[in-house]
Order: sequence, then C-alpha cells, then structure tokens
Amino acid sequence: MCGIVGAVSQRDVEGILLEGLRRLEYRGYDSAGLATLNGEGNIHRAREVGKVAALADALAAQPSPGTIGIAHTRWATHGEPSQSNAHPHMSGERLAIVHNGIIENYQELRDQLRAEGYQFTSQTDTEVVAHLIEKFYRTEQDLFKAVTAAIGQLRGAYALAVLHADEPDRLVVCREGSPLVIGVGIGENFIASDQLALLPVTDRFMVLEEGDIADIRRDQISILDRNGEPAERDVNRFEHGQDAADKGEYRHFMLKEIHEQPAVIKTTMEGRLTDSHVLEQALGTEAGKLLEDVRHVQIIACGTSYHAGMVARYWIEELAGVPCSVEVASEFRYRKHVIQKDTLFLCISQSGETADTLAALRQAKKSGFRAALAVCNVPGSSLVRESDLVIMTHAGPEIGVASTKAFTTQLTALLIFTLALARHNGLTEEKEVEIVQALRQVPGQVAEVLALDADIQQLSEAFVDKNHSLFLGRGSQYPVALEGALRLKEISYIHAEAYPAGELKHGPLALVDSEMPVVTVAPNNDLVEKLKSNLEEVRARGGELFVFADREANVKTEDGIHVMQIPPVHPITAPIVYTVPLQLLSYHVAVLKGTDVDQPRNLAKSVTVE
Repeated sequence: MCGIVGAVSQRDVEGILLEGLRRLEYRGYDSAGLATLNGEGNIHRAREVGKVAALADALAAQPSPGTIGIAHTRWATHGEPSQSNAHPHMSGERLAIVHNGIIENYQELRDQLRAEGYQFTSQTDTEVVAHLIEKFYRTEQDLFKAVTAAIGQLRGAYALAVLHADEPDRLVVCREGSPLVIGVGIGENFIASDQLALLPVTDRFMVLEEGDIADIRRDQISILDRNGEPAERDVNRFEHGQDAADKGEYRHFMLKEIHEQPAVIKTTMEGRLTDSHVLEQALGTEAGKLLEDVRHVQIIACGTSYHAGMVARYWIEELAGVPCSVEVASEFRYRKHVIQKDTLFLCISQSGETADTLAALRQAKKSGFRAALAVCNVPGSSLVRESDLVIMTHAGPEIGVASTKAFTTQLTALLIFTLALARHNGLTEEKEVEIVQALRQVPGQVAEVLALDADIQQLSEAFVDKNHSLFLGRGSQYPVALEGALRLKEISYIHAEAYPAGELKHGPLALVDSEMPVVTVAPNNDLVEKLKSNLEEVRARGGELFVFADREANVKTEDGIHVMQIPPVHPITAPIVYTVPLQLLSYHVAVLKGTDVDQPRNLAKSVTVE
C-alpha cells in the first residue's frame, strides 16, 4: 500500500498524477513514483524515496509527459523504503504496474518466475505481479486477458493498475480486498484509491466491488465481476466540496478537523434523532427486527476505533443491559470463539477498508452471528457493503493521520445505536428523552471546549521537554485516557501510557516523579470523588497533574495541580466532550516539538494490510 492514481486522457497527465499523489499524502507513505507512456511509445518512470515533493523535483528536472500514466505512494511492507522498492514496478521495458495490498503467495510465485528466467530488482511482492502479467501477455497479447489470467493465481489483497506500451490507450485495473475507484470524465477517465485524489479533475465516481476487473479507456469503461460477467457500477457524485482536502485558514489538517467536530457531530445526528427519541429505522429497514433479538454484542475494531468500542461497551451494558465484549480485530481473527446465541457483530472502522476488521467481519459471517452492523465513515467501502446494518458517521474526509473527528462521530453513532438497542431492552421513555437531549447539546459543548484552545496551548508548554507521560481516567473515561495517550505518542513521539486511575497503586505509581506529567479527565460523575483520591496519590509522589475537570466537580488549581475547567456535561455524553481537550493538548505539544503533525513517522491513515 498506500495510494494509487491513474489517468488515461488526451492531455498530458503528469500534473494530474502528481496532484493526486499530493492529495493522498494523508495516508502516510515512505516513497513515491510515477510512470507515463510518452508519444514515442516508451514508458518513462520516476521514483523517489521520501515525500511527493522529491518526486516533483525529479520530474521538474526530467519531465515525464504522456496522455496515460499511473502513480503511487508506498508504505513499506515487503522490503525497506528505497528507490528500487518504490512503485511503479516494471517487467521489461513495456509493462508497468502499481499495487496496494499484500500478495500472500508471492514467494512461491517469485521462485517459479525466477526459474523461468525472470530477473528481480526489488524485494517487493508487487514485482512478482508485474512479471506474472507479462508472462501471460506473451501468450494472450491482450492486457485485459493477461491481467485476468494473472490474478487467478494471486492469494491476498490487492488493488492493481497496469499499463502496457503496446496498448497505449488503456489502463486495466482490478481490486480484491483493497479499495479502488474510477473517476469518470469527459473524453478521459481516472482511477484512484480515494476520491479525494481526483477532485481537481472530476466529481463523478464508480466504486469497484470485490473481484471487479475494469478496462479503462478515454471514452469507455468496461467492467467484469468476479464471475467474468459484465457489470454495471453506479456513477455517483462526490458529496463533499473540494475544500474538504484543503487546510483553509488552519496550519494543519489535524487542527482543522478538531475544529470541524461541532458540525460533523451534529451532522451525524441528523435524521436519526427527534427531540425526544432515536429513529431506529435510520439504522436500516431491518433494524427493529434485528435489534429485538440481540442478547449479546461483540465489538471488533482497531486503534482509535477500538477505543470507541470500549466506550460503547459501558453504554451498552448500562443503558441496554446487554452483555458486550470488545476485542482488537487482529486478535479476534486468530483465536477460537464461543459465540453466544443472538450475538450482534459490530465492526467499527473509519475507512471501511481496515484489513483486520474486514477479515474479522468475513469470518464472523460464517460463524453464526445474528447479524453484522458497521460503523463507518466511507459510504462505498467494503465494510459498509458487506454488513447487514450500517451507521454512517458523516465525519467527511479526515486527512490527518491522527484521528479526531472520526473518533467523536463514531462515539456519536455508537450512542445512537445503544439507545436503539436499549429501547428493546427496557430503557424507559424518560431516560431516552434525557439522553437524546443531552446528546443534542454535545455540539455546543464541544464548541465551548474549543474556545479553550489558547489556554490549552499554554498548558502544552509543560510537555515539550518531557519524554514520558501518564493518562488516567475512570469508568467510561478510561478509554478516553487511552485515546489521549495514543494521540500524544503518535504525533509528538512522547511515550505515553493510559491506566484506569484505580490501578495507580498496582504498579504505575512507581513511574511518577516530577518528570512524568500526569493527565486526568474528571467529569462530574459518581466516580469523581474516587478520582480525587487517585490524584492525591500522584501529588504525594511529587507528580505534576494536568486535570481537565467539570467546573462543578470542585477540583481546584493548587501546587502541582493545573486545572482546566470544562463545561458541565451529562455523564453519558462526557466521553465525547472530554476527548476534545486531549486532542488539542497533543496537537499543541507536537507543534511545539516541530514534528510532522499530519503525517507522523511510520504510520499510515488507511491500514489495508495486516
């Protein structure tokens, strides 16, 4: 992985490909490359380690004009980041390919192809696919047929885009387990991993389904499904404006996306709530029937989405009285399960293409779960298409690798789901009205927290010279502490850990000293007095506390305690609101440390491989 762009046109596509790669930088990558077919019938390839800017500089020195081309940003899976491992890969001088995903049987194919005389110049699994397609092209003399034959021998996940110098008017693309869209133009067509890459040239898109293979020409698009039958895919307009991929007045995408949260949380609620209750039919036409029978919920997710699932467990068990389990997708896949009767399988993924989560869903559908519900931000994603029920989060494109608005909209969607489930399990009308009204207040409460930005920026100065930090929370605020620690470590590179505050005396307290700042979230709930005792344990060991506390919780600034007052929030909705100051804290610490806020090292936005 990580990003693919391609074009077949009557105009020079070099600039289109470069701009597409720039718009995919949010995914995280370590190298970039481009191949075009020039007017003399030759493929020109340029590859550089590092940022797209390095590739642009190389092309400025040696342009690569052409009316057809493919481009790629790579996040290393097979082989270190290097020019020889960067995409596109070629077989001979006539065929070029870009690839997202992982070919699981690449070593077997590599040995076979090497025995047949093919020479390898990289460590990648992608070069195996290039040679395999070239092998079939020798006999088929047709690129579409050669690609079809080659993918029949592949095991794994892939999105492929292939061009051949002998067929200068076509791209052949396919997908299996990795996303790919076709951008529809007038007298030209495009392909990409993500619609955002192509917004400067089109706002009309087809989403390829699993197993599709497509023949892309300037004035024609032909698609076959996995059974080799002609397929029609709907053409839809991209619903977000082009400014979704622009920072606007903000210094970083992450800051922009933090400040978008009041609006996107409100949008996620639209059409799903009245002033007093949840409209469960907004979850799907079969929602009421399915939820009525649910006796257990199994939540599966990765990373930030996993933390959202941990919060949801508190809600589901408290409000619906239904047992709930939460597990990391990569762990769930590789162990035996005891599946309780009438268990709902709930998957959470921002992109809807997270490899481990998708694989867990596909495994679950064969294992006897009652139904599958997806919480996702991308309408055409695999997770959405393969689930029985769907709750879209409506966060809009999230460009920064560190998740912000995706997390808070996931929490919003999960609370809506919880209320719908709880209605079938004894939730009183009065309680539903209370929580719905509290949820409707969240956008305004988040806006109040955002108004504390300057104060939180000042607070962040205390973290710049620190190497470690501890985050504490109790109850449903413990997953919020986990999320706060994850934000800080991934964008500022400060080691951060989170614990339930009651666990301090069971080990973490040994770490506390004046060089270990301790961050705590303290809403005014039934655990706040217990939390205050935990804070005193930290003070007694010389630790410096940074507390985000409900202004009615009676936590005051004293020696060793810095208190940032948060507006009063309902205990159920508090995890959504208390996430926001921790996002701002991590952002400002990262800015002061001078790290790459939007594209932290070693990380990718969309994790489409195991």
